[in-house]
Amino acid sequence: MSGNRQLLTAGVDVGSSAVKTAIVRMTAAGDEEVLALRTDRIRRRDLRKVIQEGYPLALAEAGVEPEQVAYVASTGEGELVDFRRGHFYGMTTHARGAVFLDARVRAVLDVGALHARAMRIDERSKVLGYRMTSQCASGSGQFLENVARYLGVSLEEVGALSCGARSSEPVSSICAVLAETDVINMVSRGIATADILKGIHESMAGRYVKLLRAIGAAESHVLITGGLAADAGLAEAMREAAAQDGLGMTIHAHPDSIYAGALGAALWGGFRHRVLERRAAVARKEAP
Repeated sequence: MSGNRQLLTAGVDVGSSAVKTAIVRMTAAGDEEVLALRTDRIRRRDLRKVIQEGYPLALAEAGVEPEQVAYVASTGEGELVDFRRGHFYGMTTHARGAVFLDARVRAVLDVGALHARAMRIDERSKVLGYRMTSQCASGSGQFLENVARYLGVSLEEVGALSCGARSSEPVSSICAVLAETDVINMVSRGIATADILKGIHESMAGRYVKLLRAIGAAESHVLITGGLAADAGLAEAMREAAAQDGLGMTIHAHPDSIYAGALGAALWGGFRHRVLERRAAVARKEAP
């Protein structure tokens, strides 16, 4: 790549509840620009069909033709992305996407539908250490979505309700099934929905802060990514938990945090494409 030639790449993050797509433009000078970000909820639909239908729509939003994209990279359940050129592990892509969104970030908390993982990273987005919750824990996006459905509120409403709670009702169990039973009992006792959600957020936040402390991120700048990154109540509860533990970590989310995996895949795809181009150029020069 030379001069002002541009490189277009795409990242497709296939999760348990949604498929996120990012279209990115990079220049030889090192500039990186996001052209489109798209989320397609799975909602019990055929996952391969969701991917195949969503990707062209993301390209259309970016004003890009399929043949213009030099590299399509997948992450998450990427084996279902038939048109990918390469695949990157989720921790790698979330770390890269987090640094792209905020260069100050030195730790990432990726909260997905089935589990959460805390990662300590350096300025180049290299993962230096990580810890994960178990899949059955009551600290996942799917658990919170199930609770919201039972309470009759949308997942988008959860954060604001939690932030407006007058008090909180603690959840006693880390097992998702038993925690949901706790919620049913709370409702039968007339506990306010906001207070229930605040208690759930506090339970989740305590677990997440412990993960971050365990990987040595007690004083780090932390970015929340993944499906629950837009939950303001969760971020607030995490900040409160960190403060109670006397930790100096700064916790926040970026407006595009849910796309960190897709962004990271697109950016790493651009890096790999350049490496492959350089190798091909060397091979052509050395050929007799």
